[in-house]
Amino acid sequence: MAKNLLIVESPAKAKTIEKILGEDFQVKSCYGHIRDLEKEDMGIDIKHGFKPKYKISDDKEKVVKELRALAKKADDIWLATDEDREGEAISWHLCEVLGLNPEKTKRIVFHEITKPAIQQAVRNPRTVNMDLVNAQQARRVLDRIVGFELSPVLWRKMSMRNNLSAGRVQSVAVRLIAEREREITKFVTQSSFKVEAYFQAPDINKKLVTFKAEGPDKVKDSKTAREYLEKCIDASYTIKDIQVKPAKKSPAAPFTTSTLQQEASRKLGYSVSKTMVIAQKLYENGHITYMRTDSVSLSDTAIDMISKTVHDQYGDNYYQHRVYKNKNESAQEAHEAIRPTDMSISSVGDMDTKRLYDLIWKRTMASQMADAQIERTIAKIEVSLHPDSLTATGEVLRFDGFLKVYAEGRDEEDGEEENEGMLPPLTIGQKLDLQEMLATERFTRPLPRYTEASLVKKLEELGIGRPSTYAPTISTIQQRGYVERKDREGVRREFAVLSLKDKNVTTRSESENVGAERAKLFPTDLGLVVTDFLNLHFRSVMDYGFTAKIEEEFDEIAEGKQVWSKMIGSFYDPFHEQVEQTIETASRAAGERELGIDPVSGKPVIARLGRFGPMAQIGVNEGEEKARFAKLRPNQSIETITLEEALELFKLPRKIGIFEGEEITISIGRFGPYAQHAGKFYSLKKEMDPYTVEIDEVAPLIEEKRKAQAESTIKTFEKEKIKILRGPYGPYIKQGLRNYKIPKDKIETPEVLTIEEVNTIIEEAKANPPKRSPRGRKK
Repeated sequence: MAKNLLIVESPAKAKTIEKILGEDFQVKSCYGHIRDLEKEDMGIDIKHGFKPKYKISDDKEKVVKELRALAKKADDIWLATDEDREGEAISWHLCEVLGLNPEKTKRIVFHEITKPAIQQAVRNPRTVNMDLVNAQQARRVLDRIVGFELSPVLWRKMSMRNNLSAGRVQSVAVRLIAEREREITKFVTQSSFKVEAYFQAPDINKKLVTFKAEGPDKVKDSKTAREYLEKCIDASYTIKDIQVKPAKKSPAAPFTTSTLQQEASRKLGYSVSKTMVIAQKLYENGHITYMRTDSVSLSDTAIDMISKTVHDQYGDNYYQHRVYKNKNESAQEAHEAIRPTDMSISSVGDMDTKRLYDLIWKRTMASQMADAQIERTIAKIEVSLHPDSLTATGEVLRFDGFLKVYAEGRDEEDGEEENEGMLPPLTIGQKLDLQEMLATERFTRPLPRYTEASLVKKLEELGIGRPSTYAPTISTIQQRGYVERKDREGVRREFAVLSLKDKNVTTRSESENVGAERAKLFPTDLGLVVTDFLNLHFRSVMDYGFTAKIEEEFDEIAEGKQVWSKMIGSFYDPFHEQVEQTIETASRAAGERELGIDPVSGKPVIARLGRFGPMAQIGVNEGEEKARFAKLRPNQSIETITLEEALELFKLPRKIGIFEGEEITISIGRFGPYAQHAGKFYSLKKEMDPYTVEIDEVAPLIEEKRKAQAESTIKTFEKEKIKILRGPYGPYIKQGLRNYKIPKDKIETPEVLTIEEVNTIIEEAKANPPKRSPRGRKK
């Protein structure tokens, strides 16, 4: 039996560390958090200093029992959970349940799971840092208070089922997405014309090459653009000035949690949660340093490794020692950037893991490499018949430096980066031959919708959340139905192009695809209505500055500068009063919007949020008069739907023709669009639009579904409405909506089962329902 018991969060981490420490240590996993707040009364004693009431999670009872038994046999117990506040809190909870003294129990931390780092940590143990624990407790308690008090308000004040929730960070994140969506909806596109001229000149080999020069880019309309080109018909073009300027590009800092999430999204298309799952595996297997950090610094050991690798692989002139510093030191949750633990290893794992590791390796390497040296040439071209000159710009990369390894990605918000090519040799006074001058119509664009990564970037800029909270926040707002991550097809848009060529100005029309979106975050109608309600009644909770200030107070608690219970108290009293007042006085919220009058009935048409989602409504329930309802289509919103679009929804149910002597009716139910024929219902395929689908598409669908059903039906008991069906896992019994397994001794010959035998199987299954064991999960 090993003398030392060392406890970590995950089995993978335990396995890696046990190999390093050898026989003297038994390394066990607690599988994440072992306790959480009780559900009853929020799990918080409000009247006694917000004291948390913790309970061992049901799925951790077995884990805790095993750890208690091992702890009794061990001479020394070591806690080696992650080094951030969550990890510190887990260590404290382990002390509580295992009966250990947090002031004496050995606590070790490390930034990477390597032999030197683990051995160094074991040589220098400390005790549990209660300031970090209290900062985590403050966050957990405050978030529990906000969630438990706000959610019931939403249940009462919105026409939805009791599955709504609100949260301190998640609600603010939804607000950001909702506000961006409304900015886009209100945005009015304006057009202008951009002038570009194409010239020819001989290159160093005396071969004619074409290069571009730019003129005005904000010519207000087609008429002005034509006038500009017409003035240039008989003009001559002369180089009047040439400037050659050296420039440089510097590498980005090594990865923090948020910059890794952003870059993995831009370059690899990974979601925030996928990035963190892979990074966690890389860390636990000893390949990278701790992945939840907002530090950009590198250790001396890391810099030495990078220096050696750069010198060996690229040469002395490619290395440049750099020191990176955080803008916000107090926000650090770990003390080093995300980097490989061994720079000599450039590839690990399966394809997804390899791609993320490769990204981390290259970014780390580039961070200690020389600037890229660029020579930028700017030539001013005089137009003899026009006061405005043209500008030709070219770039030559004189030394690639860090670009040999890595170039940082860009977000849509940053605008498009011009890739400027080389210019041919030019001299002042040189006459140029115009090949063509274009005035192309261009349109203003609103700010783009957020991606998961750009939302993380915005939250970080506002000081909202911390490295450990970004991924869970973004997952939660999607799971709750407030936000959808989806693609959207673009639409064709025509634009005008005016051309001056061979002393003749012509106009042509071209088209482009605009508005296409990939993996963008869209607020749902539910998200918009909840955001408006919370903004109206809980402004402080929804305020960006207030939310960021709360994060700063958590940091102060972590530094021992503030008492956590007092901080919670100063928040709770006014907030609780606000909750009670809202329950008492606020009216119900449905995001109701009047669209106009139905020309047939003369009744008002409104769009609103109903119990099962966004819908259109004609009339109201008054006496015997009943309102009519129609569910909005997936791409429609109660904020933007028009009267005409809403009236179109009421064309369902629609009869599309006769098939086998029976009418086919198309409608939409709770579970989506369907066709009704001869008393039976058939779900439409995803690609079938219930408003336009015709009988020649639906009739084959009905035949296809019948055939599939007949092939899957082994036996039918019509009177009892029981069927024996063939499923993907073998035959089974179906009664109503319930399915029942057939015993193994009868599964080979289900077709011979009698109704008595079937009823016996059903009764036995009801009397002995299968026991469901709670699934273990890491929190």
